[in-house]
Amino acid sequence: MARKGARPARPAAGQDAEGMLDELYATPPSDFVARRERLAAEAERDGRADDARRAHAARRPTLAAWAANLLLRSQPQESGRFLELGRALREAYRSLDADGVRELSEQRRSVVSALSRQAAELAREAGHPLSGAARQDVESTLRAVLADEDAAQRWATGRLESALTPPADFPARGAAAAGPSHRPARPAPAAPDTRSRAKDELAERRRLRQRQLGQARRSAEAADRRLRALSAERADADASLQQARERHDRARERESAAEERLRQARQELRQAEQERKEAEERLRTAAQAADRAGRAAREAAQEVDRLADPST
Repeated sequence: MARKGARPARPAAGQDAEGMLDELYATPPSDFVARRERLAAEAERDGRADDARRAHAARRPTLAAWAANLLLRSQPQESGRFLELGRALREAYRSLDADGVRELSEQRRSVVSALSRQAAELAREAGHPLSGAARQDVESTLRAVLADEDAAQRWATGRLESALTPPADFPARGAAAAGPSHRPARPAPAAPDTRSRAKDELAERRRLRQRQLGQARRSAEAADRRLRALSAERADADASLQQARERHDRARERESAAEERLRQARQELRQAEQERKEAEERLRTAAQAADRAGRAAREAAQEVDRLADPST
């Protein structure tokens, strides 16, 4: 059992630094520098010089980079599916024909557009709406994440400092070996057995390509359906929140009216209580006067009887 008043054990420096940087890059750009200096000062005060240096080395992200980081942190499941989709697309693009590439490109644009809208909505809800240029930078970053493995790894850290730029296109099979002309060398004539094996290999590659295309299509469609479902859930939540606010306002109005009626009723009760006391006082006064009048009447009657008696 820890001794009363003892300081808790300090986490490892690496753990402190990672948590500190995660917290820092979750901070909006307008507050980034002030937060960085506070975290660095706390690390220095605790004797964590390496953590303080890492905090000082952190660079403030652009608004678009912060929104992309916010999307990753706020929607971890969707972000994980998006990264998996990127891996599937990069693999599929290496073996697709022109029609398949066009179809996947359309699905890719749809998913990127939906996720960028979601990032813009998250930024708006956090009080930092994105400009048109910033939204384009978010879309550029998401396209880069799908097309480039290095970009995907950088986004997955949640610590982007600037928007990412996608490559001109997805990598194609054999692009590096094609040479400056980007045209494959003409193959030498093959023997019949070689041609047969080549046909079998080509057929196998086509079957593999179709499987990869199907998997990439399913992943893109699933991601698109999930994004639409989340958008619908967000719209329902917004409507429910608005209805709850309206009900709350009506209840407050009714509460205020009830409090006013209660105040008036208490005032009327106090006035009625005062009037009751005054009436009781008048009743006591009248009763006392009636008693005195009764005694006087009896005394007068007795005097009349006395005077009327001839024997007196």
